[in-house]
Amino acid sequence: MTEYNRLSAGERRSKAAEVEARLEGFREEKLDLDMTRGKPGSDQLELSNGLLAAVDAKGWKTPSGVDSRNYGGLDGIEESRKLFGDYLGIAASEVIVGGNSSLALMHDTIAQLMTHGSSTLAKPWWGSNPAFLCPVPGYDRHFTILERYGIRMVSVATRESGPDMDEVERLAAADPTIRGLWCVPRYSNPTGYTFSDETVERLACMKTAAPDFRILWDDAYAVHHLGSGPAKLASILAACRKAGNPERPLIFGSTSKISFPGGGVAFSGGSEKSCAWARERLFVQTIGPDKVNILRHVLYFKDIAGILAHMEKHARILQPKFAAVDRILTRELSGTGIATWTRPQGGYFTSLDTSDGLASTAVKLAAGLGVKVTPAGSTFPHKKDPRDRNIRIAPTFPGLAALEKATEVLAVCIQRAALAGS
Repeated sequence: MTEYNRLSAGERRSKAAEVEARLEGFREEKLDLDMTRGKPGSDQLELSNGLLAAVDAKGWKTPSGVDSRNYGGLDGIEESRKLFGDYLGIAASEVIVGGNSSLALMHDTIAQLMTHGSSTLAKPWWGSNPAFLCPVPGYDRHFTILERYGIRMVSVATRESGPDMDEVERLAAADPTIRGLWCVPRYSNPTGYTFSDETVERLACMKTAAPDFRILWDDAYAVHHLGSGPAKLASILAACRKAGNPERPLIFGSTSKISFPGGGVAFSGGSEKSCAWARERLFVQTIGPDKVNILRHVLYFKDIAGILAHMEKHARILQPKFAAVDRILTRELSGTGIATWTRPQGGYFTSLDTSDGLASTAVKLAAGLGVKVTPAGSTFPHKKDPRDRNIRIAPTFPGLAALEKATEVLAVCIQRAALAGS
């Protein structure tokens, strides 16, 4: 396919007519397709239906003898801390299990830092004009939490190896108001990249002007591979401990895209001192988490091998969807010079970059044809992509045929936006 900027005037008119004809065909189909959020499809949810029968009227006691129906157990049941410690690659004593939403745990962590300070500096962040480093494109809900609390967001470019570490190190060392960095280190949202060993090491060792600098390590997709097994990620906690910064990482995860998003288990991790800090907060908030649901997950998955075997089933469902997105984008956009996209090996998203200034127009055109995608700009702080080029594609929820059609429509809308803007 010829690059658009090399088309002659006649070729451009011909291409524009072809694109308009395809758009009219889509209009006649009266489509209603949605790939705005990274939700599991119903076939993925079916994989975990056995959870519903994992605990019954006689099986409410944990293997260690705890009555899961009653109060207590601020940090989850013993067996769950072992299971999800193995999941995160840390010790059971470094894990707290509770609730069903890791986002809620992350929000609560930010709120605690703002009102009471950290485990290393019990001085509230309120009034200090705190800022966070935000690798972009990134996860919109992270940015929303920071915006909610008035925390300034400093964008840092994302590379295939992780955030631009030269920039991260420079900013963190120079500015004491920069209090942390938020990231999805494995199969990042939306790029699908995984942090290199060097990136993990540099994050652990870097000098920071803020004495209580924190890395919020959202390992949301730790086992969410697309067929070749989970990507290897160096332990941020081990690296920070070795570097003399054991309190720096605060780690989060959940089973939301493993079992049921509406009935999963969330967990957090960090040094034992960081966990003690979290327990102090939990003591004020709750008498204990939903231990029945936590037990249900422990009995159903049994161990990390059970989780990995379960995720192989997810991979068999999702791999054809991601392959379809790549195939259609390649067919429609390869060689045009107006778009590039990632080919993730795991996670829940494909990140597509158009030529500058096209993303918003393309997304609006697609919406007008009945295809909803994540609003352009959502992967940047305050929903403002300075180059107006990034579009997050979420292939997981639609059926395969619907996904193929939605991707085709989006790709043609990008072509239309490019032709209109030239």
